[in-house]
Amino acid sequence: MTFEELQPEVTAITTAVSLSREEKLLAICQLLNKQIAHYNWVGFYFANPETKTLHLGPYIGAPTDHTVIPFGKGICGQVAVSNANFVVPDVAAQDNYIACSLTVKSEIVVPLFVNGQNIGQIDIDSHEIDPFTEADERFLEFVTHEIAKLY
Repeated sequence: MTFEELQPEVTAITTAVSLSREEKLLAICQLLNKQIAHYNWVGFYFANPETKTLHLGPYIGAPTDHTVIPFGKGICGQVAVSNANFVVPDVAAQDNYIACSLTVKSEIVVPLFVNGQNIGQIDIDSHEIDPFTEADERFLEFVTHEIAKLY
């Protein structure tokens, strides 16, 4: 499926009245993981501004020990501070990277804004080197925009 074809599916999930917010987030993870070949781990982290930590939310993929990430640490922690997308073509080239699995070769993280505040992010890992394009970024910005409507 193309990103354009996936957009209405994402919207259908976020507007489904029969699903809780957590179920919607998990359904989006499942959809992206299934339909986009280079999305091997798809998950959400949510910010706790008081403790300056990110907490793992719904995800699909290999289990991770990284359920709490301090702001500034790793790719996700850096996005919590920068409020900007972060595309990592090759995780081996990153000094401030938290290794979740030896199979992860690249990562993209896009922040989730609600009323101008970064409340979390979508995090995608890939087993391929440099698979993420500007189209991935635009699509994931669309996804986070749709999810923001849940808050």
